[in-house]
Amino acid sequence: MSFLGRWLKRLLLAVLGLLLLWQLWLFCWVLFWGWFNPGTTRFMEIRLAELRQKTPAAQLKQQWVPYGRISVHLKRALVAAEDANFVDHEGFDWDGIQKAMAKNQKKGRFVAGGSTISQQLAKNLFLTPSKSYLRKAEEAVITLMLENLWSKERIFEVYLNVIEWGNGVFGAEAAARHYYNISAAQLGPEQAARLAGMVPNPRYYDRNRNAPGLGRKTAIILGRLGAAEIP
Repeated sequence: MSFLGRWLKRLLLAVLGLLLLWQLWLFCWVLFWGWFNPGTTRFMEIRLAELRQKTPAAQLKQQWVPYGRISVHLKRALVAAEDANFVDHEGFDWDGIQKAMAKNQKKGRFVAGGSTISQQLAKNLFLTPSKSYLRKAEEAVITLMLENLWSKERIFEVYLNVIEWGNGVFGAEAAARHYYNISAAQLGPEQAARLAGMVPNPRYYDRNRNAPGLGRKTAIILGRLGAAEIP
């Protein structure tokens, strides 16, 4: 083997070793967070850094609450809006992924991901908001870890507590207080449906709370609440 060939082989082995260490690091955090609540997430770190560019003393709004202290209406609304097959699938909605791929192909760029609740949680915990197939591949690996190491209830509990719901607002408790001045346990069906409708673009809806599109989404989600199955 030539000198160049040996160095290429060593370089490839080094890259594979780093990838393995990265996956092991992720695996350890997933295992740990299966028992202990995350204090922060990658998404939170990114948003806080953005806020502090304008306001150095800025803080995020986030308060952890147990699964049982979150309104059942909000749980049903999120499943209805984001992932109707959440309790049945193993992390991926293949029909949704096919539709997203067709949409991306039509647009000629990455505009949709067909993400399940498990995939959204994987992204929020460890990754960035950027849209790329490389990020989607890493998201898929983390999703498999979550689905195999955590129960559906644990996945949903963490999701409810860490997803973004406005400018610096994270989790159901902070969202309920930010928008309605009540606790997450007190949310009614219409309030829950409106919060669920905000999830795809929370900072926009924080600024535009009476957007007509949000009203239409709220009505659709309300109509689906009864069929939503939650863990």
